[in-house]
Amino acid sequence: MKQWYEKLFENYANNYEKEPFTKGTLGECDFIEKEIKHDKTLKILDVGCGTGRHSIELAKRGYKITGIDLSESQLERARENAKDANLEIVFQRQDARNLPFNNEFDVVIMLCEGGFSLMETDEMNFEILKNVTKSMKDHGKIIFTALNGLFPLYNSVEKFCAQGLEEGYSTSHKNTFDLMTFRDHNTTSVIDDSGNKKELECNERFYVPSEITWLLKTLGYKTIDIFGSKLGAFSREDKLTTKDFEMLVIAEK
Repeated sequence: MKQWYEKLFENYANNYEKEPFTKGTLGECDFIEKEIKHDKTLKILDVGCGTGRHSIELAKRGYKITGIDLSESQLERARENAKDANLEIVFQRQDARNLPFNNEFDVVIMLCEGGFSLMETDEMNFEILKNVTKSMKDHGKIIFTALNGLFPLYNSVEKFCAQGLEEGYSTSHKNTFDLMTFRDHNTTSVIDDSGNKKELECNERFYVPSEITWLLKTLGYKTIDIFGSKLGAFSREDKLTTKDFEMLVIAEK
């Protein structure tokens, strides 16, 4: 049986690209470039690449990048976008819980919940971290975002997701946050590319910083830094607070 995150991205590429949370690509790529010291010899893996927005922007800037995603529908759009930009980028359908790569990449990016935190069990989420780590070379760097578990303790997830949205965007309602599992259960509604409304019962895992730190230490990362994550404006100056919906994690092996 297909999971909600598989159903969500079926026939949902054009409308996905119109969602507000996809609008920070340029600033986010500026930050990635700065983090990797503009070194265009590095090989980058984009996990949960979706329609390829970060992969394409980084390829335009001269980086070697491979994009992977579970959704063939999203990957088709990514390939079209790359073709329109006259770029040759490898986009592959892969499950991040079971990757074929070993010591191949210098940098892994996993942004906007690129798989991690969407899985139905904590073990599966850990498998994603384990597999992307296995895909990286020694002294590799991972840059990813995760849902900030401090946020729902002080704020309403439903209100946050609803703010400033116009009709036609995805919405989540009936949100209930489980303190025992740190999962937000909700009904997510989206309009697919054929104009049909889809309603899906979803749940996503929020993580507290100490959990992320422990998971990454378990996998052998030497340095782990966690910051607040602002759309299109990632910065090491942003101390994580209870007002940040997402956290930005940067770790090196």
